[in-house]
Amino acid sequence: MRATLEKIGLTKIFHVLLVFVPAALLIDLTGGDPVLVFIFAGLALIPLADLIGAATEELAAHTGPRLGGLLNATLGNTAELIITIFAINEGLLELVKASITGSIIGNLLLVLGLSLLLGGLKNGVQKFGRQQASLNATLLILAVTALTVPSIFSGAIEHELPAGEALDAERLLSEGVAIVMIVIYGLSVLYAFRTKQEDPMLREAVVHETRWSVRQALIVLALATLGTVFMSETLVGAVEHVTAQLGLTEFFIGIIIIPFIGNVAEHLVAVQVALKDDMELSLAISLGSSLQIALFVAPALVFIGLLFGQTLLLIFNTFELVALIAASLIAALIALDGESNWLEGAQLLAVYFIIAIAFFFLPG
Repeated sequence: MRATLEKIGLTKIFHVLLVFVPAALLIDLTGGDPVLVFIFAGLALIPLADLIGAATEELAAHTGPRLGGLLNATLGNTAELIITIFAINEGLLELVKASITGSIIGNLLLVLGLSLLLGGLKNGVQKFGRQQASLNATLLILAVTALTVPSIFSGAIEHELPAGEALDAERLLSEGVAIVMIVIYGLSVLYAFRTKQEDPMLREAVVHETRWSVRQALIVLALATLGTVFMSETLVGAVEHVTAQLGLTEFFIGIIIIPFIGNVAEHLVAVQVALKDDMELSLAISLGSSLQIALFVAPALVFIGLLFGQTLLLIFNTFELVALIAASLIAALIALDGESNWLEGAQLLAVYFIIAIAFFFLPG
């Protein structure tokens, strides 16, 4: 996927954006405008996320498809995970849950929609393997169901139990669901290893030619991760000021802006491979990233929250649930028939922008 970005000249643009790393730190340390700090930190996170992805891809090429697939599965959303960890530490739990929702619907509606639209306009009706797409679609429905169950049952729990007991019950419910989700995610990764010839993500890892040594890749990964840590802390620290000055809600920032910052490089790759008429890989990227967020990142954050003394419950509001269910059902229907066209992409984008507009006007 890194090679795809290089061919269209985007890696050079991302490298230029690295100037925002020292710029964000300088403005933050000198007490500058928090809005400018937020913007610069957000721009700085884009190339850092790309470098993490590049280093992971190089390591995957050195280690082979099995271990490489595990690396990609584990580190695929590192930037967003780090951002949400700092948000948990600051007690911004609603922002964290909104970013989980935003990442899933962003991949399923915005990224997949753009891929289908632009790929369809250029190549006409595009076909892809139904087996892997159907498996991912099934896992996606399962993941959204798992995220929905604690939200639905929390109402009954709060109605029947005293406040303290209800919170304990909700916490145990979220932790139990999180464990099951992580197990299912692990099993899905194991299944992908055993049927790697049918998995387009592993196929892409196999054909990638190494350009960095293992040592170079590890150094880049360490430095990019360190930079992401500093920029994430800077970004999260400016959130409250941004909400006050710009009138944006913490919920809107979490559901629209943060997912875009952490995944823009991967999003561009999904669109580019669709333009090359490789809709199978494009679907694998968009659906695979959504699955990783839903089945691995979200449940992992439940337990990470405990390390910071925060109780992160997998309980989402009605608006988030509606968006998640709608996005997953539409994406699953598209994946099941083995072909796509530009009109389906336009429909996905229409749903995404309708949801984004609604969330913009939703009171914080």
